[in-house]
Amino acid sequence: MSVFTEGLFAGKTAFFTGGTSGIGYGIAARFAALGARVVLVGRNEEKMTAAVEGLLRRGLRASGHACDVRQYGAIEEALKQTHSEHGPLDFVFAAAAGNFPAPVSAMSANGFKAVMDIDVLGTFNTYRAAYSLLRKPGAVCVSISANHAHQPIAQQAHVCAAKAGVELLTQTLALEWGGEGVRTACIAPGPIDGTEGIRRLAPTEEARRWMCASSPLGRMGTMDEVADMAIFLCSEAASYITGVTFRVDGGTGLAGARLLDLGDGARRR
Repeated sequence: MSVFTEGLFAGKTAFFTGGTSGIGYGIAARFAALGARVVLVGRNEEKMTAAVEGLLRRGLRASGHACDVRQYGAIEEALKQTHSEHGPLDFVFAAAAGNFPAPVSAMSANGFKAVMDIDVLGTFNTYRAAYSLLRKPGAVCVSISANHAHQPIAQQAHVCAAKAGVELLTQTLALEWGGEGVRTACIAPGPIDGTEGIRRLAPTEEARRWMCASSPLGRMGTMDEVADMAIFLCSEAASYITGVTFRVDGGTGLAGARLLDLGDGARRR
């Protein structure tokens, strides 16, 4: 049962990159259930259409755009169309992300660049294109980060670098846009069950058990728990919060540097 008031975001417009699956979709669905008009962005048109139709079947207000956040013109056009249809944007989420397990010694330059482009460049493109379309004052921009930004994790150098960049970019926007009444924040989820990240990083039962054991709470998180933090950050209860990162990780970030056990010969802690 939600602890948030029904209709909390009625009349609000929320734009989500990476919104067609995983954590982005989970947050978007919750915002729609609380009355927001949600706009989902993803590269795959078929997945985008299915995600939007899933929300529409629930009687929620949703639309979508198939575009690549790495292409500034494409994301700019999606944002302009959203503004034309719904007016100023209240919430913008940068949730598009890339990931795959690989040690640096076996990672291609293109592989590293792809993750940096999706995460860092994609976040910049989204916020830069959204800037003139935001509700001022009152808009909130939320980036989805990860514990990778705060601790080194073997086989995840690309993600560690990218998420650190996302967080510093988001903090810089807090400085630059705060005077106009625009707040920014990051959410850094830990291992969240049912996500593509967990399917890739914990493909075996042994790896899943290791993930759970790495948390002081002894379990993975849920997408609803991440969405709860997003709802709080976009609510009036967080009106004096900006430029910070909230970890929704069950305490996994307390463990310090870790070596990821993927069940494929990687060293264990």
